[in-house]
Amino acid sequence: MLLISLSALFLPVTSLYFYLEGSDKRCFLEELPKDTLMTGKIRAEEYNSDQNAYVVNPQLGIQITVDETFDNDHRVVNQRAQSEGRFTFTAAESGEHRICFQTNAGGGWFTSSHVKLHLDLATGDTSSIDSKSDEKYKDLLQRISDLNSRLHDIRREQLFQRDREADFRNISENVNTRVIRWTVIQFLVLGATCAWQLSHLTTFFTKQKLV
Repeated sequence: MLLISLSALFLPVTSLYFYLEGSDKRCFLEELPKDTLMTGKIRAEEYNSDQNAYVVNPQLGIQITVDETFDNDHRVVNQRAQSEGRFTFTAAESGEHRICFQTNAGGGWFTSSHVKLHLDLATGDTSSIDSKSDEKYKDLLQRISDLNSRLHDIRREQLFQRDREADFRNISENVNTRVIRWTVIQFLVLGATCAWQLSHLTTFFTKQKLV
């Protein structure tokens, strides 16, 4: 929805206002090409006899509907907005669309209200505009947050494995050093033993006058 709002700044915009009496419905026909994005922004003001002016009424509701007249009045938008709101839809096929506005409040229809409705319409091509809804946009942000968390977890796991590899390498080097040391000691002991045995045998044979 953020991308829609930003891109709407560069789209053709139509601004107008009209009056709604009681539960009257006001409709507009728009011929839209296929894949055309339409974004509408409304602001409704209700006449206040005490102030003798049109003022914003937070309790005021506006029913917004969009029908595809070329497809048996297939409804693509059925939205209840507050006194200030926004609606967005994309034309699935080329053809005439009926955009209607009607006041309502609570569970019943207004019978004697006088409403001034400001309407801004912006149209554009969805081939160059990302028209994701609020839910999809929030879902995308959540997925990005989940991916970032996963990347942090992978990074921590890599650091942990690196520390384990360093510890294993140190242990292996210590073991190899000890093995080499003990091998050298064993050779020294074996050489000393052999030298002592040769010396002992030489002395023995000499005493026995065998040599």
